[in-house]
Amino acid sequence: MTVAAVPRPYQNYVYAYPHKTSYRPLTPRPALADLWRNQARHALSLYLHIPFCEVRCGFCNLFTRVGAPDRLTGRYLDALDRQAHAVREALGERPASRFATAAFGGGTPTYLAAHELERLCDIAERVMGADLRAIPLSVEASPATATADRLAVLAARGTTRLSLGVQSFVDAEARAAVRPQHRTDVEAALGRIRDAGIPVLNIDLIYGIDGQTESSWRQSLDAALHWRLEEIYLYPLYVRPLTGLGRNIDPAVSEQDWDIQRLSRYREGRDRLLAEGYEQISMRMFRRIDAPPQGPDDYACQTDGMIGLGCGARSYTSTMHYSFDYAVSMREVRSIIDTYTTTTDFTHAVVGRAVDAEEARRRHLLQSLLQAQGLALAGYRLRFGSDPGRDFADQLGLLADRGWLEADVDRLRLTPLGLAYSDAIGPEFFSPAVRSAMAAYELR
Repeated sequence: MTVAAVPRPYQNYVYAYPHKTSYRPLTPRPALADLWRNQARHALSLYLHIPFCEVRCGFCNLFTRVGAPDRLTGRYLDALDRQAHAVREALGERPASRFATAAFGGGTPTYLAAHELERLCDIAERVMGADLRAIPLSVEASPATATADRLAVLAARGTTRLSLGVQSFVDAEARAAVRPQHRTDVEAALGRIRDAGIPVLNIDLIYGIDGQTESSWRQSLDAALHWRLEEIYLYPLYVRPLTGLGRNIDPAVSEQDWDIQRLSRYREGRDRLLAEGYEQISMRMFRRIDAPPQGPDDYACQTDGMIGLGCGARSYTSTMHYSFDYAVSMREVRSIIDTYTTTTDFTHAVVGRAVDAEEARRRHLLQSLLQAQGLALAGYRLRFGSDPGRDFADQLGLLADRGWLEADVDRLRLTPLGLAYSDAIGPEFFSPAVRSAMAAYELR
């Protein structure tokens, strides 16, 4: 038997499909009321996006800007409130809409002052109708903005999970990633979060940073484990165009050498966390086995809709994924935010991509297969009336030939080696049309 060629392990983090760089301006712009009219709404996800940070990390290609001069955060929340009212009106009362989960992301939501976080929660609850104290609510934060007054607001309003961007407990590595912070500040923030009583605390750690060694990686893992964190995410470093690190790539380090380093750090981190009582949820996510539940969560990302508010948020229906314009460069991001804050008509989708039956199959498979529990065959067959083994015979056959896929009577799962190569597996399932659109996207 011929062994299938092994691709490079780090190609594209598939956290959503289709990728946002495949979106295009919608002409004509569809009315939100039409997009949501026939969408199931019994278990929606609500996402509010805050595109502000105190500093832009060198690896970051997210939609965010540094600072918010001239009361920009207030104007942004004004626009968010206008958008929320428009979306709520477009949803109407029939069928009834219910939110099963909520999240505040960014950017850094805790860049907002405490009273602005109160207003953000009010928009989610009083305008959108989400009961934040009754559903899982996840909020992203940075060490510098995880202050006691902000955390008190989040805890009181029902936050069940707080995710802190740490990246490294080694000061030299933080500087190398253009994240100016000190371990003492990180530790102080972790203490404040524990004092606030938020049930689930997650931190992000990055492997593959310039100068990182097995020893220094172990230092970060040791520090994280000391806090008995409920969740830990291990992210490979990517160097993307138009980011700070993208302008400073070291030509002396070959891509192959870097891949070997990152795979080694991944395996070391994975094995250490598994030995310390964590279970692997995906390539990146590890959860402590005895971590408390966040509350009832009957949202399924494969099938249920999501409403995103804010100019960096996406929204999903079964037939359309849509958002606002997207950029990475500071000048373009500032322009898009300025346009958003002056917008008065939020009744139509602006940028997006239609999702037909074939793309829905790909999305369902990707959102399931890249999780450790894998793809439930019965759920796929019930939804699509077909079998993934026939729909994706070539791709799944290739994974099996590489030893990355295991199958039983009711489920397809990636092997441990397959999970390690998740960022290579995901892009292999992209449709030709999505690949073409992504390739034609003009970076800005």
